[in-house]
Amino acid sequence: MAGGAAALIFGTGSIWFILRRKRKKANQVDGNIFDGEFQNGMGPRKFSLAQIAKVTTNFKGEKLGVGGFGAVFRGYLRDLDTDVAVKRISKASKQGIKEYASEVKIISRLRHKNLVKLIGKSLLNWDVRFKIVHGLASALFYLHEEGDHCILHRDIKASNIMLDSGFNAKLGDFGLARLVDHAKGSQTTHLAGTMGYMAPECVLSGKASKEADVYSFGVVALEIACGRRSIEPTYEESRASLVAWVWDLFGNRQLLGAADPKLSIDFDAKEMECLLIVGLWCVHPDPKSRPSIRKTIQVLNFEAPLPKLPSARPTPTYGVPVGCGIQASDPCFSTPTITIPR
Repeated sequence: MAGGAAALIFGTGSIWFILRRKRKKANQVDGNIFDGEFQNGMGPRKFSLAQIAKVTTNFKGEKLGVGGFGAVFRGYLRDLDTDVAVKRISKASKQGIKEYASEVKIISRLRHKNLVKLIGKSLLNWDVRFKIVHGLASALFYLHEEGDHCILHRDIKASNIMLDSGFNAKLGDFGLARLVDHAKGSQTTHLAGTMGYMAPECVLSGKASKEADVYSFGVVALEIACGRRSIEPTYEESRASLVAWVWDLFGNRQLLGAADPKLSIDFDAKEMECLLIVGLWCVHPDPKSRPSIRKTIQVLNFEAPLPKLPSARPTPTYGVPVGCGIQASDPCFSTPTITIPR
């Protein structure tokens, strides 16, 4: 867990510095943004800009990605001998300090081997891919079922999953996450998420739920199995939508034709079939027909039978309201138009 904790505290370090810089302009926000957690020693550790700049080569080293808050850089924490991910807020950030603080406060509560970002690079073989799906499912089960509160992630997508040196999946980016009571399991809030991964009912209602997280998990599972993104506008129309394409292959009894061609035939056919069917189950248009993450894990472990799915993808009955602007791979907040991701 050293790497996970380090990734968190360095992300927090950049937040703390930015809050200090903005104190003169927004003291009323800075004063209570972490509810005194820094002051009483219960929250994440503070780092100076000089310390953070040192481990990231003054933010000129490897850039791991760019999100709604800004860029994420790779760093190295010498005293723990571990790589870390450092998130830095940009001036053009589409999200605010409160959302960033929410991410830090939620991550501070978490202790699980498959949570918080790390990095790994390679063309992944089948065993590693199946392991990643299991790791992501385990992380989601912890968020939904094992804590004092249910945590709805609300932005599960491929770019929020990174790998450590052992190819263990790490789910990160909790900027949109919400705490809810286990008995409730959902929360009505402003629309947030990433197109291509958002459950259809969320686009209509903005309601965050376990079922919506499961839908996003299903999209990622299909991406891992098929080796392509959820939306590919350059593909022919019948293949542009990953979910629709895989469901068509399933209905035509050609499901294994969805397998990533880069794998050639070097995969376990039973596991591939299982993953593809579980992915379709999770992205069922009707949230009541989706499995819980607990049931998903049981099927992935071959502890429960595969579900029986309709041969044709059920038609979604949810409309898309005017008033949500979404860019490819960016979090969604209410603005005038909808844009299909790249």
